[in-house]
Amino acid sequence: MCEHNHDHDCNCGCNEEVTVTLTLDDDTELECAVLTIYEVDGQEYIALLPMDDAENEDGDVYLYRYAEVDGEPTLDNIEDDDEYEAAADAFDEWLDEQEFEEMIEE
Repeated sequence: MCEHNHDHDCNCGCNEEVTVTLTLDDDTELECAVLTIYEVDGQEYIALLPMDDAENEDGDVYLYRYAEVDGEPTLDNIEDDDEYEAAADAFDEWLDEQEFEEMIEE
């Protein structure tokens, strides 16, 4: 389902852009930048931003369940509405924090 293009932990703080290649339902591939991996109630999630501007005119971010199985990253769809809402709220909080930190750095 995904190909993770990075040699080490995504939360390492390095400046290298980490990408994931998603295979969509119609078998097309979509390269996405990893914005963050974060945890909500013991479950990890990943936020992905499609890198193809033509595919993502609205700036949509894709959220998936994230896990590493035998050292390989795996992504799963979030099927439950309540779980998705919790993951989306946590991502929004992370995004607000990033914007606040950028304001402080300026």
